[in-house]
Amino acid sequence: MADRFRIANALVRRLEDLGLSPQAVLRRAGLPANLFEKEKIYVSTEELFAIYRGMAEESKDPGFGLKAWTEDRVERYDPVSIAALSAYSLGDALERMARYKQITCPEKIHLIDRGDECRVQFEWLLAEGDEPGLLIDICFAWVMAIARRGTGTALRPKRVEFKRPESRREMYEKHFGSAVKFGARSNLLVFEKADLERRFVTHNADLLAIVAPQLEAELNEQLAQKTVREQVKTTLKKILAGQRPEIRTVARELRVSTRTLQRRLTAEGVTFQQLVAEARREMARHYLLHSSLELNETAYLLGYEDANSFFRAFHQWEGTSPGEWRATHAMSPELAAR
Repeated sequence: MADRFRIANALVRRLEDLGLSPQAVLRRAGLPANLFEKEKIYVSTEELFAIYRGMAEESKDPGFGLKAWTEDRVERYDPVSIAALSAYSLGDALERMARYKQITCPEKIHLIDRGDECRVQFEWLLAEGDEPGLLIDICFAWVMAIARRGTGTALRPKRVEFKRPESRREMYEKHFGSAVKFGARSNLLVFEKADLERRFVTHNADLLAIVAPQLEAELNEQLAQKTVREQVKTTLKKILAGQRPEIRTVARELRVSTRTLQRRLTAEGVTFQQLVAEARREMARHYLLHSSLELNETAYLLGYEDANSFFRAFHQWEGTSPGEWRATHAMSPELAAR
């Protein structure tokens, strides 16, 4: 997965609308002053993080992230947001957001079912460090803006969890209308699972029929640039969380029959199970190096039924336990790429 992706030119207009100088943001970020003048703006994950840190420094407003993407003007919505608002329900909208957001950057939106909860978690797959707090604020505010406009209610999440130390609790609890936990293991926006069934008053099947095929075409165009092996591994990394990976599920995501996908894998001299193991191993290394997830949570996100199955597989790959591997490589991440 190449760590260069396009960001929308609408970002520049949004900064100006909010009273920030795009050039000042770039200066704070340590990036070229003409970056936003290009017709197509491409950045790496680290450059994206630098831009959001620059926004935070330039705005000097602790609530900037919550205000920035709580957009009232629908004409300023990007295609992914329009598709989400046109969806049938909150659950449908979240799934479309998770599917189509990957078009714009190597970002994964996990939708994790746990009991009566649905946990929404954003992950930047190629990040070497923690994402800026402002970026998490914006992502969570974006989801809530879609959820509230779509349902036509002041919908409240069950709770919000931040990894950061406690700061401005009152501001966050007022915005989200729910309890906020600081010092958590992960950044999570948590809904009651029953809320996923809420119908969207903004549901527009005709508009969705126009927007969704275009987004699917862009997604398919990205996939077409990869080998079948890469396509399958990319898809696996997006659907592993909480479920046992099956070839028919991947085939459905790739819009081909199971038989066709099996034939293409055979032609490339690889089996589906080999790719499952490769995807799990690569994601396991990423989680162990770049997150504070507990090992049982890592096992869940990799699609294992229990932590012991993950431990056995990891020992076969690396010759040691996940905990020992993390301790060894935490101080020298370059070794992990070997």
